[in-house]
Amino acid sequence: MPINVLMPALSPTMEKGNLAKWLKKEGDAVKSGDVLAEIETDKATMEVEAVDEGVLAKIVVPEGTADVPVNDLIALIAGDGEDPKSVSAPSGDAPKTKEAPAAAPEPKTASAETAQPADARVNEAPEGAKPNGATQPAARAEGERVFASPLARRIAAQEGVDLFAVSGSGPRGRIIERDVREAAKSGTGKAPAKAASANSDAKAAPAAKPAAGGGGVQPLGLDQVRGYFSKDAYEEVPLDGMRKTIARRLTEAMQIAPHFFLTVDCRIDALLALRTQINDSAPKDKDGKAAFKLSVNDFIIKAMGLALMRVPDANAVFAEDRVLKFNNAEVGVAVAIDGGLFTPVIRKADQKTLSTISNEMKDFAARARAKKLKPEEYQGGVTSVSNLGMFGMKHFTAVINPPQSSILAVGAGEKRIVVGKDDQPVVAQVMTVTLSCDHRVMDGALGAELLSAFQGLIERPMGMLV
Repeated sequence: MPINVLMPALSPTMEKGNLAKWLKKEGDAVKSGDVLAEIETDKATMEVEAVDEGVLAKIVVPEGTADVPVNDLIALIAGDGEDPKSVSAPSGDAPKTKEAPAAAPEPKTASAETAQPADARVNEAPEGAKPNGATQPAARAEGERVFASPLARRIAAQEGVDLFAVSGSGPRGRIIERDVREAAKSGTGKAPAKAASANSDAKAAPAAKPAAGGGGVQPLGLDQVRGYFSKDAYEEVPLDGMRKTIARRLTEAMQIAPHFFLTVDCRIDALLALRTQINDSAPKDKDGKAAFKLSVNDFIIKAMGLALMRVPDANAVFAEDRVLKFNNAEVGVAVAIDGGLFTPVIRKADQKTLSTISNEMKDFAARARAKKLKPEEYQGGVTSVSNLGMFGMKHFTAVINPPQSSILAVGAGEKRIVVGKDDQPVVAQVMTVTLSCDHRVMDGALGAELLSAFQGLIERPMGMLV
């Protein structure tokens, strides 16, 4: 029996991936740990390793294929004693490409659907939860939580699909876009029509919630946008996976998370002086290279981590009907790359020294620009720091990166005239920062308390060293 190699889920939110390159060819011997292929996600290029030994008998999905759904068959490995030439791909597993993104996936044959994936690196959907499977989804109890991606929820709202009647084929049985589209096409997941009644408005209120999360106002379509301009005035550039994800996630963030903004000016004269003193005292190796070189951003990350611990109610994220409060501070940092950005997360930022944070960020930034970050290095986090000061920006507001509950927008440090201790004008280095807050997690007073704690640490930076 051949061994199935499936498109792995390389992150909890991954639904599709691009098969960038095969590193093994048909007929090559394969042993456990060998790298079979490179998969491009919306954020990075990652390697797929073999789990079992054998011969790569059949490549089902050729390299260069885009938008291959998670758990789709991509190759077959002939096991011990099996003739690789006798192995053939099931007819229902033709690769899917970008040419027909709106088309529903072809049904899988029984052999591909029931075979045990020996090379799978993540959990598959439970038995009976496969799309187009023979079994119907198990009935869910009233009030039971439905696990579905934001995109799947939005499409369900648009198509009138009841997610309680849909089986998920994503990681851990999560409902993804493909499941909703298949349910809408077959009609099995259509929500029952409600009879008109005196209290119809009250009944309609819960159904309006998904629309508020992205299913209500629709953006202009491609042809509508084209209609505003002459054809020779522009060049069309298709979005890559990263830009599509940024567009989708941040649109959802602005529609779902109610933002409010708080701004404060921080005097950074003491911080700059301390930074110079610490950098001058950094130990050097035999070649004269310093062990570390602190940036202003390193102090900002540390200050944000400590501020979250001093205001523990703000060290939380929203999760449907509750908030998750954290024991340590996890601070993401926006890193710009060509065509997008990464937000690697400094774990336990409150506990790490400034030099450790500095060296971690240099490593993260280098690997982010090479698209070599691991998913666990840029997922999660409670807050983020976005610093545009190096571009001369004095002030801006940033969009919260779900599931985080805040983000700090940092402007440039500049000399300004301020009122001194004796009510006399003095010249000081001042930096403007703006905190975007998720109103579901914190109110104005709590957000102000967090930002005040941050300001105090920035203006009296010695507190970050003890």
